[in-house]
Amino acid sequence: MKAFAVETSICATPERIWALLTDAAGYARWNSTVEKVDGNIAPGERVLVNAKISPGRAFPVKVAEFEPPRRMVWTGGMPLGLFKGERTFTLKPAANGLVRFSMREVYTGWIAALIGRSIPDLQPVFDQFASDLKHAAEAS
Repeated sequence: MKAFAVETSICATPERIWALLTDAAGYARWNSTVEKVDGNIAPGERVLVNAKISPGRAFPVKVAEFEPPRRMVWTGGMPLGLFKGERTFTLKPAANGLVRFSMREVYTGWIAALIGRSIPDLQPVFDQFASDLKHAAEAS
């Protein structure tokens, strides 16, 4: 099983952070890891993520879980459980008015080991995503 994860503390309200995470049209303004995000980030909706790490390729995901302003899960992959990617965003209030943001992506399925070899190291992208989110949320 291949996975990537990041955590950071953000000095902003969970609602402010949630607003950034759920504004598809605004992603490219604050997130340097994406070219654009198309769609509506809402329960059961499908979203197309155009990541800079794979120019010209859109990744379709479904908003599988949506618990404002605490948790959201995006899923994508292949039919019949052959391959699945699941990205979980979590916001937890912490001491001193901080919010603990975490993001984790896990790949599973019958052919995950095979496909996993072709997935580049996404850790720098995850680290940048968290840094960009922190900067945008704290800038307001």
